[in-house]
Amino acid sequence: MRFASAAFALAAFTALTGPASAQQEPYLDDRSTPQALVRSLYNAINRKEYARAYAYFANPPAPTLNDYAKGYDETEAVTLIVGTPAQEGAAGSTFYTLPIAISATGANEQVFAGCYTMRLAIPQIQGDPYRPLAIEKGSLAPVSGPIETALPASCPDSPPLPAQNAVLERAKAKFMGSRLDSCEIEEGNEPQAWDISYHYTSDAESEPPRKATLIRFYCSRGAYNEVHVYYLADDIGQMRELHFAVPELDIHYENNDSDAKVESINVIGFNTEDGLVNSEFDPATNTIGSWSKWRGIGDASSIGKWIFRNGDFTLVKFEVDASYDGEIEHQTVVDYDTPP
Repeated sequence: MRFASAAFALAAFTALTGPASAQQEPYLDDRSTPQALVRSLYNAINRKEYARAYAYFANPPAPTLNDYAKGYDETEAVTLIVGTPAQEGAAGSTFYTLPIAISATGANEQVFAGCYTMRLAIPQIQGDPYRPLAIEKGSLAPVSGPIETALPASCPDSPPLPAQNAVLERAKAKFMGSRLDSCEIEEGNEPQAWDISYHYTSDAESEPPRKATLIRFYCSRGAYNEVHVYYLADDIGQMRELHFAVPELDIHYENNDSDAKVESINVIGFNTEDGLVNSEFDPATNTIGSWSKWRGIGDASSIGKWIFRNGDFTLVKFEVDASYDGEIEHQTVVDYDTPP
């Protein structure tokens, strides 16, 4: 017997992604790139693993580990955004300079910006002990304003770098901080971002449009479904992961057999999902559409549509084909998209 209800089908792709961790960042220990190394550093700091953080430095950043840890006594969490590294080869090593900005929260919030310098001796000529990519030095200074405007365009004595999309970098930081244990990180599968102009219904027509940024991340894939996670940066600079309303469905089959005729489909409530299957954003209409296949040919499946209005995405249409008959014939179960 196949899926007994669409709710079960939706739960299937939720199980594919897993829940986002709300308590602690997943463990990250990666020295493969300058960006990964610095993300690992602040991952260790956020997890209070100061010995690991201390070990990422080639030159001790404090006289002792205890001194280093005491520097974070009043720090509850750090948000990191990184720029593009510059690199230069010299004397059998590659040196990297990486612009970064961080927002540290504790008794109050403070934004810092600056650069880290990292060194990797050419692996092919190293002996024992092998020394991986490590931080040679870092120089951060407090700055005013939000973290998105604090990221340096380049580091001193480095060539000019392409301008960074700070909002996108902040979304990457949130994604890496909460989704490492539930999503796959694939090279070349970069997030996509769209700018959205809008008004609240309470805004006067003469007011300038508000601005928001929608960011979509690839999360995971199965045999015939691909799951995406979305973040939204609103008009006051707050960044959050989006959850989407979906109907809870009670589907009845003849003789309680999902291979048989569908007798009824009833909406019995609503849930939220933190990922959408086979989704696309249409910037012309500011809508996100998804098509969740319950099997490969897509006859049994569900289609959702969410529209951006008043600063958030609202479910306006949901269609279901619950039959496994080889035909794609969706039935509308939620429709706020069609005027009465």
